[in-house]
Amino acid sequence: MENIKEISGGITAPAGFYAASHAAGIKYQGREDMALIYSEVPCKAAGVFTTNVVKAAPVLWDRKVVEESDYARGVIINSGIANACTGEEGMKICRATAKTLADKAGDSAENILVASTGVIGMQIDLEKIVCGTEALFEKKETGAAAATAAARAIMTTDTEKKEIALELPLGGKNVHIGGMCKGSGMIHPNMCTMLGFLTTDLSIEKALLQEALSEVVKDTFNMVTVDGDTSTNDTLLILANGLAGNEIIAEKNADYELFVRALYYICEFMAKKMAADGEGATKLFEAKVVNAKSKEDARTLSRAIVASNLSKAAIYGCDANFGRFLCAMGYSGAEFDQGNVELFFESKEGRLQVFDHGTPLAFDEELAVKILGAPEVTVYVDMHEGEASATAWGCDLTYDYVKINADYRS
Repeated sequence: MENIKEISGGITAPAGFYAASHAAGIKYQGREDMALIYSEVPCKAAGVFTTNVVKAAPVLWDRKVVEESDYARGVIINSGIANACTGEEGMKICRATAKTLADKAGDSAENILVASTGVIGMQIDLEKIVCGTEALFEKKETGAAAATAAARAIMTTDTEKKEIALELPLGGKNVHIGGMCKGSGMIHPNMCTMLGFLTTDLSIEKALLQEALSEVVKDTFNMVTVDGDTSTNDTLLILANGLAGNEIIAEKNADYELFVRALYYICEFMAKKMAADGEGATKLFEAKVVNAKSKEDARTLSRAIVASNLSKAAIYGCDANFGRFLCAMGYSGAEFDQGNVELFFESKEGRLQVFDHGTPLAFDEELAVKILGAPEVTVYVDMHEGEASATAWGCDLTYDYVKINADYRS
């Protein structure tokens, strides 16, 4: 895509960025549970956050940093305990963590971002997170190994790390974007449904960086649902340190548009990785709605399909019960005429139409099972009522989802 290419290096791929991981014993024993993202120079920072009224302490801290500070230098992340519903003690943890890194960097706590993921309602041990932050600063390195270790350290119920990096020619320079995220449960639209971190060496005005991130989220992270729960901690941050040396992007020109396309690419990649790694999941479940009346209708319909527990169970059981998908569309809130609708199942195993303009079709059940048994399954819906389209991602609903969430605190 326009000379945009995937490269190694994750969040350390952009110039001037470091990463580290550390086993602080926040909740887990015997595994790394803290991560650092750090820039050698100040960064423009932008972010989007949960719409849940119950917001974790790190969300409140980070919104203030993004909105009021001139720049940011780094992010400290812990897994295991979410630092949510923790009162003033939770904010004390944020301040102490930020100040510890700031003191090491010769900076101010107001320029340090923090993030937490894990169990809600538990307090983080102050000494552990402060000592962990000090260790992270000493251990920080550039390179792919450090980035991958950081991506693993932020995992909770995730089964695999999620990271990516891109290189693109922009303004006569090679610009890089790196990303890592975590997300497996409590994943549902209304922000970005996870913890995600992006780094870039692009030079861009802060307002445009925020606008680009907010726009891209609408059709990437906001189109993912695993279980219908919007978390208290949802955070997506991007740091831009300008070390690529491109002429600063100060208006919506061709360079800005290319950056937005690259940002969309990286966010869609991570969003799909999260959906496929939903708690207990065995399949990536995609819903693609085309020719809807409006973009918002297309988004609403596609999200309703992947959010339905009955739809998710049908995908798990390879049951071509197309009525479940139509039912979910019907209660989504979008108005449409079912007499216009066509519905198909798609995967690497083939394509099968099961519903045609209000009428069910006879179909090969064995082929349907084969198509639905693939690791990535798409429900494709043609509304025949307009020109708008949208895609949403989720996963199948399995017995393991209940097992994982029945004893999450242990």
